Amino acid sequence: MVLIKTQRDMLLSPLQSVSGIVEKKHTLPILSNVLLEKKDDSLTLLATDIEIQITTTTTGTQGDGDGAVTVAARKLQDILRSLPDNAEVSLNLEEKRLLLKAGKSRFALQTLPAQDFPRMVIAETSQGKITVTQKQFRQLLSKTQFAMAAQDVRYYLNGLLLLVDGNQLRAVATDGHRLAYASMELENQADLPRQELILPRKTVLELNRLLSDSDEALTIQMASNQIQFEFGSIHLVSKLIDGKFPDYERVVPTSLKNSVTMNRSALLQSMVRAAILTNEKFRGVRLILSTGSLKIMAANAEQEEAQEEIEVDYSGDSIDVGFNVGYILDVLNNTSSEMIEWGFNDAGSSSLLTIPGNDRFKYVVMPMRI
Repeated sequence: MVLIKTQRDMLLSPLQSVSGIVEKKHTLPILSNVLLEKKDDSLTLLATDIEIQITTTTTGTQGDGDGAVTVAARKLQDILRSLPDNAEVSLNLEEKRLLLKAGKSRFALQTLPAQDFPRMVIAETSQGKITVTQKQFRQLLSKTQFAMAAQDVRYYLNGLLLLVDGNQLRAVATDGHRLAYASMELENQADLPRQELILPRKTVLELNRLLSDSDEALTIQMASNQIQFEFGSIHLVSKLIDGKFPDYERVVPTSLKNSVTMNRSALLQSMVRAAILTNEKFRGVRLILSTGSLKIMAANAEQEEAQEEIEVDYSGDSIDVGFNVGYILDVLNNTSSEMIEWGFNDAGSSSLLTIPGNDRFKYVVMPMRI
């Protein structure tokens, strides 16, 4: 039976949308598969890793009758990618194998029963629903996600706090050494009760990959232990991290004795050059801020040294402080403003990077001994 007959891109594009969460090796073999479900001329693709589930539907699919099957997601994707752009692809279901034909190419893939494919239970009760543009939410993520922890024993740091309060939507991420905060106003929506949701790291990275820089709508539906995102033809459901996120407001310095405003691009380029000669393990750079000048210095175990100097409009206290250059590069690479403001108290306390005239973004970074 020819289950599916379509153009290569009509199958590859939705497959790429869902297959990002599929693990190559899993204790449950079926979780390495994608579920293909055909009904009339529509084709639904579903992938899950038990914590996240992504579904997308495409129309205009031909074939004999309806049916469903699961097949290795990565193998199917790699095969489709390797075919010519305008290739016509047919998927034939024969016994327990899926036969893929395109031109004179033939592939026989193992399948597992569709009825055995695990699906997440979608929460029926909602604690709130908001609609923003894909671009707005993607920018909120890009300004904060780089500060998430990766494999911290404090599991709640391996994610991103999404805080809804009235008509404000805030995103906060921290790994204990630095903290990124960004917020936006929810327009034309009723004020919502305060809610704190911790999105898993994998969910955040997947959303950042799938969302576009467009003004198309993104609907976010919240529940006590789950969050749903709907945009375009994609429906993403994710479990939430159960834990208490640190009080970020206590971390952000409220008063700073000294601050300097400088060109973000010039600072970024100087940091990139200095980073070349940092110690690979510690990646420390030394900042010496004095009247009219900011010096950036780096050295390594081979006794190699780098020094950069930027002219700045500064007349405050002299400051000599060390930072992990990776933390500074992250924030400079993920903001697009022309100028950046950097505030300090002393060499032993955290500093604050902000965008001049914009209180919707804050980045706190702890110093390091060099």
